[in-house]
Amino acid sequence: MPRRPIDITIPDLSGKRALVTGASDGMGLVMATRLAAAGAEVVLPVRNPSKGEKALATIRGHVPEARISLRDLDLSSLSSVAALAETLLGEDQPFHLMINNAGVMTPPERQTTADGFELQLGTNHLGHFALVARTLPLLRAGRARVTSQVSVAARRGNVNWEDPSWEDGYDDMRAYSQSKIAVGLFGLELDRRSRAGDWGITSNLSHPGVAPTNLLAARPEIGRTTDTLSVRMIRWLSARGILLGTPETAALPALLAATSPEATGGRMYGPSGPGHLGGPPAEQALYRPLRSPEDAARLWEVSERLTRTALPTS
Repeated sequence: MPRRPIDITIPDLSGKRALVTGASDGMGLVMATRLAAAGAEVVLPVRNPSKGEKALATIRGHVPEARISLRDLDLSSLSSVAALAETLLGEDQPFHLMINNAGVMTPPERQTTADGFELQLGTNHLGHFALVARTLPLLRAGRARVTSQVSVAARRGNVNWEDPSWEDGYDDMRAYSQSKIAVGLFGLELDRRSRAGDWGITSNLSHPGVAPTNLLAARPEIGRTTDTLSVRMIRWLSARGILLGTPETAALPALLAATSPEATGGRMYGPSGPGHLGGPPAEQALYRPLRSPEDAARLWEVSERLTRTALPTS
């Protein structure tokens, strides 16, 4: 049975400047392409320059007039985040959209970032927290909308407050869930603090459902030498239009959250099909682990301490 087309209308983004992390392949590349096609100037911070150049070529193949450029960024290194922020602040051009999409998933053995954090927490959450903190003047100047990408893995689990870097009893999936819960708590707290302090920033969440991306594919750099059984099954189901999405449809919730006039702060957007695994994007109820403002405030304080950054209180 042919897959029914799923898409959204993205408004004209001419004159807007956007930043998308994790856009050198997969759904991030789809996001960057769609934003460029809508007229936005798109900045792609990438860890791998070669993959970044291929992404630029792909985007320009679809959007010849695209205004798009690369920057260097390794989210697992706070010094790299600080260097990018210094570059962007030096350019002194406001950002109107930011999609925190990059991530790493389930290294089979515990790994740490350059700063000693468990790799998933450090990359998925702390790197993005530090990036937002250090570029806050540009986000405030553009009255930006910040969309942070969580995961269906954030439906359950919690923050391991006593051992957030999983030094004792590392569990790859629980650590991944923690990192995505942290992303969600941060995104919601950012919106609360922006409203309280009149920062002018709107912050919301998206999740892509399940689609065949590189998150569970072979990733030698994190110790996974072959594709997982999960990603092989996801590819099989996606190719047949069964329950799951594609990279193109999985990108739509973040694009809706980041660009739609109807999307608001403090909300989450994801696929509306069975199990929220695929289907058209729509607003969804927050996952239970994301609902506690007290947890969000606690995480904010922990994140400031770990990243050695402090956001304003007003």
